[in-house]
Amino acid sequence: MCTTLAGQRRGRESTAEGGTGGPMVGARRQGQTWGVEHVDRAELAAFLRRWRARIQPADVGLPAGGRRRTPGLRRQEVAQLAGMSVEYYIRLEQGRGPRPSRQMIGAISRALRLSEDETAHLHHLVGEPPLPPSAMPRDVRPGILHLLDRLDDTPAMVCSAARDVLAWNAMAAALLGDFSALPPGERNLIWRFFTDPDARALHDPAGQADFARRAVADLRSAAARYPADSDLRRLVDRLLAGSAEFRDLWARQDVEVRRSTSKRIVHPVVGPLDLDCEALHDPHRDQWTIFYTAAPGTPSHSALRLLKVVGSQDLAVRD
Repeated sequence: MCTTLAGQRRGRESTAEGGTGGPMVGARRQGQTWGVEHVDRAELAAFLRRWRARIQPADVGLPAGGRRRTPGLRRQEVAQLAGMSVEYYIRLEQGRGPRPSRQMIGAISRALRLSEDETAHLHHLVGEPPLPPSAMPRDVRPGILHLLDRLDDTPAMVCSAARDVLAWNAMAAALLGDFSALPPGERNLIWRFFTDPDARALHDPAGQADFARRAVADLRSAAARYPADSDLRRLVDRLLAGSAEFRDLWARQDVEVRRSTSKRIVHPVVGPLDLDCEALHDPHRDQWTIFYTAAPGTPSHSALRLLKVVGSQDLAVRD
């Protein structure tokens, strides 16, 4: 197998609702105003009622407790599971009451057995976007790995939001270099571009300037989405310390998320290739699968076919 893995209306509120052990309403931050318009109360009420009806007492370790007029849990049971007062929960289902805090959103989510996506939706309904994950996912879905292996004539790889190369096929290794020969901490397209002259030389002069600008802007966007990711912070610190060009581009504070593009790769064995780089996004993992293709009948298409042979003979450049 050629594929390889490396790897978010009221002023300050301090009154605790009975049974919660903490504030039910998030305090207003200095300089921030919260109004009724931030909470979609009708949609929140409908969402809570619907998902309460979905859960059976046995699902959460509660006795059925005799005949029930409606399916699912009773309101007092949800309140019990969430550690909040029944009166408060009833007000939420009636589209009334104060704005829930992050603490209580989490408690309700656990009580209703909400999925990650459902919990994020609940955060948005109360006008409190979910906190970003502490780190970027770096595991690649098995189906994507199988796809890479089947593409024996198309260079393809999977990158994280920070452009860590997480998986690749044999053609990607032949085109861009053997990532398995690099320590995991150096399997990053941006790091290699700014620190390895051979990797930089794969781009023509115009492509070098374009890649440098876009890559740094993309990395700044990722750093804002994952402020607690220690590996990403370490990557930025290393680049700031090791490359004056990176420091200059980082100081511009440009932000741009990766898009599909075209580029010229200057390969030392098969020569220049004009390639379309299709970048497909997996929003759940915030990962990109990148395919390098050439239009049929073009010299670049022929060069890719030659590269397949060169790669299989282990003559590919290793930078």
